[in-house]
Amino acid sequence: MKPTKKYTVVTGASSGIGRETAKAFANRGRNLIVAARRTENLEALKREVTERHPTLDVVIRTVDLSVRENVYQFYSDLKDFQLETWVNNAGFGNYDSVAQQDLEKIDTMLRLNVEALTILSSLFVRDYKDVPGTQLINISSAGGYTIVPTAVTYCATKFYVSTFTEGLAWELIETGAKMRAKVLAPAATKTEFGKKANNVDAYDYDKAFGTYHTSRQMAEFLLKLYDSDSTLGIVARETFQFKLQPPVFPYANSSTHNQNPN
Repeated sequence: MKPTKKYTVVTGASSGIGRETAKAFANRGRNLIVAARRTENLEALKREVTERHPTLDVVIRTVDLSVRENVYQFYSDLKDFQLETWVNNAGFGNYDSVAQQDLEKIDTMLRLNVEALTILSSLFVRDYKDVPGTQLINISSAGGYTIVPTAVTYCATKFYVSTFTEGLAWELIETGAKMRAKVLAPAATKTEFGKKANNVDAYDYDKAFGTYHTSRQMAEFLLKLYDSDSTLGIVARETFQFKLQPPVFPYANSSTHNQNPN
C-alpha cells in the first residue's frame, strides 16, 4: 500500500512571503496546496516549482478568502487531501488614521485578516490536532506586538492574530494535542504590502524604510520557526534581528479567577 501524500497549505501564495514560503517547503520535498485570488500567479508558481521538483504535486486553488462562504468551501474542498502543515499568510494592511480610513477596505481587511484566519485555523485544528507532525503557522506582524502610528486598525488585526495563535498554542500543549501552533511576526518586508496598505500603484521600500527584509528572508525565518520548539518567531522593529521565543502575552492558565469547569 502506497503511503498517503501529505500536503502543505499556503494561503496568499501568489506573491511575497506566501510565494517564497511555498517554494521553501517545495525545496524540502513537500507537496503543496497554494491558494490566492490571482490564478495566473499561482500557475506561474506551479511551473517554477515543478520545473525544479518534477515529482511534487502542486494543487492550485483560486479563492477570495475575504468572502466568508468561500472560506468554508475552500476548506471543504480539501477533504480528500492529507494535510500536514497549514500557513495562514493571506492578509493585507492599511496606513491611515482611524478617522479617515476607508471603511469598505477596513471591512474587507477584518474579514480576511481576522475572520478567515480564525475559521481556517479552527477547522484545521479540529481535524488534525491529534495527528503527529502537524503544524499551524499564522502570519502576524511586528505590528501585532507594537502599535504603529497610522496603522492602528491593521495592528489591531495582527494583535488578534498574535493573541489567538499564542492562546491556541497553549491550548494544544495543555490538552496533549500533537499539533503545534506558531506565529511569525515580520517587520518591514519588501512585498506588495506597501502598495496595498498605502493605496498607491508604486511603493519604494528604500525610501520608506531604512531597513527591511526580502520575502525570501522571511520564508527562511518561517522555516527556522517551523523547525524549532518555539511558539513565536519575531523580527525586532528597532534592530531587525530575528529571534525565536516563547509566547509573549500573559496566559492565565492557573488563575483562581478563571471560570470553574463544569
